[in-house]
This record gives sequence, structure tokens and C-alpha cells, in this order.
Amino acid sequence: MVHQYKNNGYNIVLDVNSGSVHVVDEVVYDVIPLTEELLDKGCGEEEIRSSVLDSLKDKYAAEDIKDAFSQVMELKEAGMLYAPDIYENYVGDFKNRETLVKALCLHVAHDCNLACKYCFAEEGEYHGRRALMSLETGKKALDFLVKNSGNRVNLEVDFFGGEPLLNWQVVKELVAYGRSLEEPYHKKFRFTLTTNGILLNDEVMEFVNREMANVVLSIDGRKEINDLMRPYRGGQGSYDTIVPKFQKLAESRNQINYYVRGTFTHNNLDFSKDVAHLADLGFEQISVEPVVAAPTDDYALRPEDLPALLEEYDRLAVELLNRRKEGKGVNFFHFMIDLEGGPCVAKRLSGCGSGTEYLAVTPWGDLYPCHQFVGQEEFLMGNVNEGITRTDIRDTFKSCNVYAKEKCRSCFARFYCSGGCAANSYNFHGHIDDVYELGCELQRKRVECAIMIKAALADTE
Repeated sequence: MVHQYKNNGYNIVLDVNSGSVHVVDEVVYDVIPLTEELLDKGCGEEEIRSSVLDSLKDKYAAEDIKDAFSQVMELKEAGMLYAPDIYENYVGDFKNRETLVKALCLHVAHDCNLACKYCFAEEGEYHGRRALMSLETGKKALDFLVKNSGNRVNLEVDFFGGEPLLNWQVVKELVAYGRSLEEPYHKKFRFTLTTNGILLNDEVMEFVNREMANVVLSIDGRKEINDLMRPYRGGQGSYDTIVPKFQKLAESRNQINYYVRGTFTHNNLDFSKDVAHLADLGFEQISVEPVVAAPTDDYALRPEDLPALLEEYDRLAVELLNRRKEGKGVNFFHFMIDLEGGPCVAKRLSGCGSGTEYLAVTPWGDLYPCHQFVGQEEFLMGNVNEGITRTDIRDTFKSCNVYAKEKCRSCFARFYCSGGCAANSYNFHGHIDDVYELGCELQRKRVECAIMIKAALADTE
């Protein structure tokens, strides 16, 4: 499969199965699809050459067409164009491999001090009751992770909520407990924290900088946008409280190993301005992502918003590219793409590992496939005392991959998004083997923009 597109003056060709990217001239750009169509029909090289010459003779000189065709065939022979799909052969092995848990999302607080309008966790309650995780339950969760991680050394734990800083003492004690398990069990814990920043202070920052491998700081961008969607329960905005704290934390971490994470909605289809605003505040690690909401929500993204959103991503890509050329570059999460190494085969096929390698733990120790399924009883997999009791749920998630989703099979971005979010599929279609179509359109555009930025930067070297 080959995907071609034009962006910011570049003719870009992505060979989906090999991952090869080519920036080509107009002649080669036009030769490639004609050649692919005839190859798919089983035509031989000379027949294809003749047909391509005839098709393009009124547009280009014959010698230019011949030269372009030779380049295309050389790329084909090198396995960099029209490459076969080798990944589907791995699906069977992936389904049958031993399931090891490598990461937990610890819901240390089903409570929050903000009332964000788009919060899928219902202000931290997750369709249930407010609660804080006890130290005992947290320890059992870490014991469960160690026990079910097999020979895997590196383990990940994200302190999540609600707002995890509402249960700060337990967070600190769980980090200490995790460290105590490392040497006797030959493990290494990578702790992370996701926070709205209201309770950040010097003591928290000092501990976070010592113990947390990454910190996610929630802010939506411009003051008016952030305060519209992320107010306190009394209605007042949170922007003025969190910005100086986030700036201090980002600087204290030398502008690495953190990111500010925002959400854009129907209220700010011009979200590139929010990314630019965060960059102007001094943040160098930025993620601003589309809201996923019910169509009945007034802030939900709508199909008619799509043209504006696609243009906005193009606009953002050029803005970030210009900033980098001026020496003011920032990393935008959705435009970060590895064209050389990239994710392993399992990651390409199944994505985040929810329900298998990655689980969420509630304050009372229940296990769910991920934080977005918490509170939906049909996805309750077990608890930290007894372990996984619903192996059928685990097996369902184990079988969820890009080849199990018919819509992914013809999508050029499938190995970059790995089939998208299972929770989004379930919420919009009632099962996890489908896709969230609007999200797919945005994902495809992000991949195109990310590749364009790589091409532009290579062009300046």
C-alpha cells in the first residue's frame, strides 16, 4: 500500500508496509500510482513502462518519464516501495503469547478539586463514589504488578485521578514501597504523575523531580479557553493558579520529562493558537488533543468541524516548523514520529496494550482494562486481591489489533495509531473492534503533518 499527498510544497510518498518515506518530484509522484495499479493487476515491467509512458506523454517529456519509472522500480526492488505486508503474519503469535502486565494506572483519588466540563471521570467519581486509595490497596496493586510481570524488569506506574495530589501522602509512600521492591525482585519502577496543578507546591515539586520519570500537567491553552472548560466547582477559572506553578516545574525539570496536556473542543477549533500560547509561555513539551464527547454535548467536535480542523493541523505544522527554524522549537506530542526505528511489531499491531499489558486500578483495588473503562461494570476484570478473574475480557483485548478492525486494513496510518482507542470504539459503536471515525480523520492528518515536518527539516540540513 502506498499513500501519496502534497503538503506545504512537498510531494510526499509513504510506503505503508515498509515505512519508507520519499519526497519526490512531480513526474515520480505521478508515475507511482499508475505503476501500483498495474502491478496489482499482475502486469510485467515492460507492459507497465509502456502504459505509464502513454498515460503521461502529454504532461512530461518521454525521457523524464522513463527516468522516473526507473527510479520507482529501483525503490521497489530495494523493498522501499510497494512492499508486501509482513505484519499480519505476526497476529497469531501475538494472540498466543504469554500475557505479562507491565503498567498500571493507579487511581489514587476518585475525587477532584476542579469541575472540568469534558471530564470522562465525572469530576473524579467514575460513575461511582468519591474515594481515596488506601496505602494497603496501593501496595497490593504494586505486588500484583510485580507478580504478573514475569521476567520483565521495567515497570510503569502512573498516579492518576481525579486529582492524585488529593492523596499525596499515599503517593509518596507508594513510591517508597515500589523502590523497596526493586532490588529483591529485580525490577525498576518508572513512576509518572498526572495533575491539574492546583495543589502543586515546592515540596511536591522536589519529590516529583526526584522520583517521577514524567509529569503530565493539564492545561487547555489560552486563559479564556482553559477557564471555560477547566473551572473550579464554584465556576472560577484555574488558569491564573496553575500557570506559574507549571512554568516553575517545567524549568525545574530542564524542559524535559514532562508535558503540558490540553484538550480542544468545538469552542476552540483554532486550537493552533492554544499551542502557540503554551509555547509562548515557555513550555517546550506540549500536547493539545481533540475532545471525545457525546454528540449531544455542546462542546463536542462535529463532522462539519472536520475541514476546519484539518486546516488547523496544517497551520499548526507550519507554525511549529517556523518556530524550529528560528531556534524556538517545541515538541508537539502528535507530531512526534519515528521514521527510522518506530514501535515494535506488537505495538504497531495492538497499540497501548489496554486490558493486557496495561490495567487501571480503582481506589478499592478493582482492575479495569484502562482508565477510560473504569466504572463500567461489564469491563471489571478482577481485583488486586484475587488477580484477573475475567480472563475472557483480557482475551478479547488481546485479540484487538489493526487486522481485527476492517476499517484499519485500508488505512495508511494503521501502523502509527495501531487501531486507535478501544474505549472510543466501545463508546461510539458498542464494541472495541471498531474505530472512532472523526478521530481517525484527525489521526491521518497528524501523521501527514508529522512526516511533512520531517521532510522539511531534512531539506534544511
